[in-house]
Amino acid sequence: MQRRHFLALALPAALAACGADNKLADPAIVRAARYTSPEPPSLTLFTVIGIPRGEGAHSALMINGSQRVIFDPAGSWEHPRIPERGDVLYGITDNFKRFYIDYHARSTYWVAEDTVPVSREVADQAIRVVEANGAVNKSFCSVATGGVLNQLPGFQGAPTAFSPLKLRNWFLALPGVTSKRHMDGDPANNHDVLLRQKSGAIEGYQDGALIVQR
Repeated sequence: MQRRHFLALALPAALAACGADNKLADPAIVRAARYTSPEPPSLTLFTVIGIPRGEGAHSALMINGSQRVIFDPAGSWEHPRIPERGDVLYGITDNFKRFYIDYHARSTYWVAEDTVPVSREVADQAIRVVEANGAVNKSFCSVATGGVLNQLPGFQGAPTAFSPLKLRNWFLALPGVTSKRHMDGDPANNHDVLLRQKSGAIEGYQDGALIVQR
């Protein structure tokens, strides 16, 4: 009886530990943060890749349509000026895009930025899909990102496996993809980078270089 009682208590705790971190910023704050990029509509797959073994560590999808957002499933990046609802980050200006990349790129990881042009209709459909998706459980980033892509015309067949690299390889085969590689010598622990970004110690970027308060 005592062991059954322990299991009854432990099971809900274990399930809670596996649950999604569902942040729900106020809709008014989300609307106020809206940013529309002058760049053409596109979908950008971010893949965080380990150094030196080349393992895939994270997948995320930046959508540039009527506004620019990042679907960051089970992601850990945050900023006080970036509202988040259900793993969707709003207000992604060029500066905050660089913040996001800089947080993930460090001595032990590099970031692949792969972009494919789409119509405005497809981009806005992608925004609606990620907003309806909700928060994602830990370790399901590539599964969720592939699932989102599968719901868009021209992207059916995206893998929904626990492999950011498999998803990236599929994405790279799409017509019109352009790629960038982001590397940084920041320490392996990116917690300090996040604290500096959130505190305002890092003001932004100019020509790829950090602007740091003195």
